[in-house]
Amino acid sequence: MRNFLRTISVLCLLLTATLSVAEEWEQFRGGGGGKLDSIQHPLKWSADENVAWKIPMKGSGWSSPVVAGDRIYLTSAESETTDKPKGMMAGVAAMGTYRNAKPVEYSYVVSCFRLADGEPVWSKNVGKSVPPVVHPSNTYATESPVTDGKSVFTYFATTGKLTAWDLDGEELWNLELGTFKINSGFGTGSSLAINDGLLFVQHDNDEKSFIAAFNTKDGKEVWRNDRDSGNSWSTPLIWKNDSQTELITCGPDTVISYKPENGEVLWQLSGMQSGFSASPTVDAKRVYFGTSGPMSAGPLLAVDAGTSGDVELDDDFKNEKIAWSRTKSGPGMASPVIAKGMLYIPGRGGVLNCYDVSNGERVSRNRVTNMKSVAASLWADEERVFILDETGNTHVIKAGSEFEVLGTNTIDDLFWSTPAVVGESLLLRGVENLYCIRASN
Repeated sequence: MRNFLRTISVLCLLLTATLSVAEEWEQFRGGGGGKLDSIQHPLKWSADENVAWKIPMKGSGWSSPVVAGDRIYLTSAESETTDKPKGMMAGVAAMGTYRNAKPVEYSYVVSCFRLADGEPVWSKNVGKSVPPVVHPSNTYATESPVTDGKSVFTYFATTGKLTAWDLDGEELWNLELGTFKINSGFGTGSSLAINDGLLFVQHDNDEKSFIAAFNTKDGKEVWRNDRDSGNSWSTPLIWKNDSQTELITCGPDTVISYKPENGEVLWQLSGMQSGFSASPTVDAKRVYFGTSGPMSAGPLLAVDAGTSGDVELDDDFKNEKIAWSRTKSGPGMASPVIAKGMLYIPGRGGVLNCYDVSNGERVSRNRVTNMKSVAASLWADEERVFILDETGNTHVIKAGSEFEVLGTNTIDDLFWSTPAVVGESLLLRGVENLYCIRASN
């Protein structure tokens, strides 16, 4: 019996060691626009198949999990009420009444779990407040944290608090960045980004919009640029292209590329005519971005690496400095992904649009059976594209110019949070649970 227990202990240690050296997922979409070299997690799963573990979610939050070594880090907002965020249509239906809801006190929490088995490691309360009532489909913990493998950084824009933690949950430093009004109470949503010892915060709002960089070691502000005020929920993206490293930010009407180290503007594109919900995606040669509103689709554009100066779009969203543009083609909530030279964008009514990244031409437009509203951003390798809709259906699409649905995997929960992919593990955050998809042994 003693030898059996020793063997089990060794196997558990080996599993933990294997997961510890797995590919890390340091920030929203992995920092690379959702593109992976190779998908290693299972291609099939359900509530009863290839779910390594699931743990209940306390409170609520649409922030994505991030992973360093064998640990998962996640934020949430907790209150004494049992209210949960609503899906797309339910949220729209409740818009006429949510502003009259009574504000309640929330606690803002960062938690750590083991990747191997989902066991809690630590949980810290960042603070409490009674925030303004937010849109019924949003939460007070929508900004995803980041990690550099040594520390974890969290930001609750509702309270304005930016905090650094060591991996064991000890606070290293914290800053108060201020709170600002958001149009119609839709709430905040821009996640953090990180690169070469700098932490980036983008906050586009109705009062005092800004982009700022902070030293990860001590929290000192390295640079800050004011931005035209207006609402946007896009997350900044570090783009390491063939020419240089750029910090891409999509804001109200405008896309701006900065030098990450000092905030110098490399290029600025204006004339988008709205704010952004989706975040940009990239390959080595171009950055791709676009907007769409609840009732109509906006523009989709591509900009080459090495662009400089001011780029003013005309009424047709064109300019000689951009690679290409398409009207009525931009993404809505979900950020697009690139696979096999194609750009994938889910649309309304279960439609999936596919564009050739070389020229912007639409290659296909197909209805995906049973695909509901999509808020979570897409992920892919060169063979497959994964689309998680809000009802828990993950549609697996063959990458390339020929449309083919390879399969659909279903877990019954509400999903707006963008998944995290860590080696052989896929982390799906729902309203009810955090799920780890991993092949059963």
